[in-house]
Amino acid sequence: MAASVAVGDVVEDFELLDETGTPRRLDGDLLATGPVVLFFYPAALTSGCTIESCRFRDLAESFAEVKATPVGISRDAVPRQKRFADTYALGFPLLSDPDGVVARRLGARRSYAVGPFLTRRMTFVIDTDRRVLEVINNEAGMQIHADRSLEVLRARQP
Repeated sequence: MAASVAVGDVVEDFELLDETGTPRRLDGDLLATGPVVLFFYPAALTSGCTIESCRFRDLAESFAEVKATPVGISRDAVPRQKRFADTYALGFPLLSDPDGVVARRLGARRSYAVGPFLTRRMTFVIDTDRRVLEVINNEAGMQIHADRSLEVLRARQP
């Protein structure tokens, strides 16, 4: 059974390769400039995941205003993540979690596949202290993840 991270929990540091093959750490790397919106998606280059990722891309200026960085994560291999990022000019890191280690740790990995998909569509808004500000678990609302993340981050602003 996958662990489940809730609002207020501290996310354990992790390291995964991004779409360029560069190792990226949550602590000290991704969180260095502000909060991270870590969104899990089932599979790169599929219709729902493209809609979701492009919504984050289209709201890049709004995320920059709250000093937050969207970070996509799926089981896809680095070359597929690169193709996804390049095809849609996403402009934010896409992390490869091929064994679902991070997904399992946060509760975004299913114990069974839904079709070919083991990863749940879930988003974690993570503050600079690695504390979870919000968990968005919505499999069907592709645009809800980016929109709700922004609401939470704007409410956090002084």
